[in-house]
Parts: sequence; structure tokens; C-alpha cells
Amino acid sequence: MRIITFLLLTFFLASEINAQGIEFFHGTWDEALAKAKEEEKPIFVDCYTTWCGPCKRMAKNVFTQAHVGEMFNGSYINVKLDMETKEGRKFGSKYPVSAYPTLYFIDATGEVLHKVKGGQQADPLVQMAKFVLGKVDYSQDFAKAYEEGNREPQLVYDYVRALNKSNKSCVKVANEYLKTQKNLDSEFNQKFIYEAAYEADSKVFDLLIKNRKNIETLVGVQEVKDRIEKACQRTLSKAIEFESDMLLGEAQAKLANNLPEKEKEFILMSNLDFHKSLGNSEQYRKCCKDYVKKQIGSDAKELNALANSIVQSFSHDNEAMKDAEKYAKKAAAAEEKNYKYLMTYASILQNNGKKDEAVKAAQKALNLVGDDKGMQRSIEQFIQKVKQG
Repeated sequence: MRIITFLLLTFFLASEINAQGIEFFHGTWDEALAKAKEEEKPIFVDCYTTWCGPCKRMAKNVFTQAHVGEMFNGSYINVKLDMETKEGRKFGSKYPVSAYPTLYFIDATGEVLHKVKGGQQADPLVQMAKFVLGKVDYSQDFAKAYEEGNREPQLVYDYVRALNKSNKSCVKVANEYLKTQKNLDSEFNQKFIYEAAYEADSKVFDLLIKNRKNIETLVGVQEVKDRIEKACQRTLSKAIEFESDMLLGEAQAKLANNLPEKEKEFILMSNLDFHKSLGNSEQYRKCCKDYVKKQIGSDAKELNALANSIVQSFSHDNEAMKDAEKYAKKAAAAEEKNYKYLMTYASILQNNGKKDEAVKAAQKALNLVGDDKGMQRSIEQFIQKVKQG
């Protein structure tokens, strides 16, 4: 019964509309290719039809999730094509589609990197996107020339940019170049420092901060701010990968010192991500309390998302699930007419053994659904299973 409840809970949590999901490009295929070349990104294509059930579920429950959007918006040009339209048929004449949905990953030259048929869940889709990025190596040609001894400044600069684009560390190459430079104040070297400041836990990042004002005049104030934030995010990712409190602290300190307007949010979110990844329930619960108190307050959407996060990672921890119940209840109370928040709350109540309260919350949600027959059936099924107990 617990497994059935968890599956239902996952369904209702996933159905929440999340504005931070995948942002799809609105334009023709030729325009998408041009944009991919300009931004040096591969293209993700969702080939769908209006009558395809799995296509609709992915659009509603997968593409809308925040961590899916974070991956695809940062690394891909994203395109949706209705294959029964003129534009879709034109695309299909070159890239065959025999089942829906079909997902294509295509590079900026139009070459297929990967293709998969059928609906996907969020986490496997993100892993697939990471796998495809690993196949897009912009650095190979530069690496060959570099290994053969070419140390022309422009080639080294292009090599560093290509390594960054390919999500590979440029620290070794950058440090080797900078050691040969007697004048770091030249315009070229200032731009080089900006490009090479890929991670906050590096000497190049410290050079970026030291030369910040000069570099801002060359590339722009906002661009430098964005580079600082991304570098701190990458060091946070390393902290999670290596389970390093030291790297976590370094990422937080360097963000706080150099981008104070984002300090509070970054520290709260990085603590959440770090302890969630480590599976540290006690610390994660403390971070959640801080996050609610200092950041989100009574924001129903954020509270519901936090309950979602707890369920996804700590569904077998009783104390964590009590917290999830509390946050879900607060979200449902803040937006009383939102049936999705009510169903999140109802599902967690059921998971926590509070059957009568779960049925009551679900029946209230059922009265708010309106004409959505599919959701009506899902909620009715939920109520029936809770009563059967």
C-alpha cells in the first residue's frame, strides 16, 4: 500500500505547473539552427502530436520541472515540433519520426547526436541530456594543436573557451598560459582571465576579482556578475560530488564577498542541495526550516515544491515526512482553491497514516477540479484506495 501511495503522491506532485521548466524556442527550424550556431549549443527537439498521450504527460509533468529546465535551458536550444504541421512535416522529411514522442538531440551543424522514442521521466531525461553533452566536444581540434606545442595566445584562449563549452576543466591550460605572462593588465589577458574563471576555487577566479573593475569595462558589469555566480555554482557542484564541506564553504564565502545581493538565497539553496545530495536528513530538515523562515515564508508554490523535494529524497524518514506534511498544509491553506496543493497535502497525510484527513483534503480538491475529467478520475481513485486502506 505504501508503494501505491508513493506513486500517487509522485503523480500529484509532478502535476504542479512550474514556470522554471524548459523554455522552448519560438521560431522555425532554420532559425533554431542559426541560434545554435551563434550560442554554440546543441538542439533538443520534442517531436509530438496533439493527440499523443505520452507527449501530453511529458509536457505537463516532465518539461515543467525546475531541475529539467535548469539542465536544458542552460545547455540546449529547445524546440517543440507538432509533426502534423507544415514545419513538423518538413523536419520529419530529414529526421524520420515513427513514434510519438520522439526526442532528437542535434548539433549546430544539423548532425544527429542522439535519438530516443517514447515518453521519458524527468531524472532519466536529465541524465540523457548530460550524456549527449559529453558527446559534444568543442575542444578536440584545439587540444591536438595545443598538445603539439602550439601556444599562440589566441589558440589558448579559444581552447579554454572550448573546454568550458564542453564542461571540461580549463584550469590546467589557463594556469600554464598565465604563468608565461609578465603583463596581465593587457586587454587580451583581462578577457582571458574572465573566460578562464570557470570555478570559484581557483587562482584564476581570484585574478578575476582582483581585476574586476577593468574586466567589467571590457565585457560588462552584468556579464562579470553572471560569471561569478556560475563559478560559485560549479564549485558547489564539486562540493556535492566530493562531499566536501570545505568546497561548500568556499563557494558560499566567495559568492557572499563578491555578489552580496545574492548571498542569502545562494547560501540557503546551496545548503539544501548539499545535504539533500548527501542524504543527510537531519541537516536537510534544519536547512528547510531556515529556508522557510528566511526566504519563502508563506509562498504556496515554494512550500509545495519543498514538500515535493522532501518526499522525493526522504520519503522513508518519518520526521522528514512530518515536515513535508507541515509545509504542504501551509501551502494548501495559503491557496485554498488550488486543488494540486490540496492533493499534495492529501497524499502526504495518507503516507503519514492519517487516512480520514487525507480523504477530507482529497474530497475538497475534487470539488475544485472543474471539468478536468482525467484529474477527477485520479482523485477518485486516490480516495477509493485510501478508504480501502
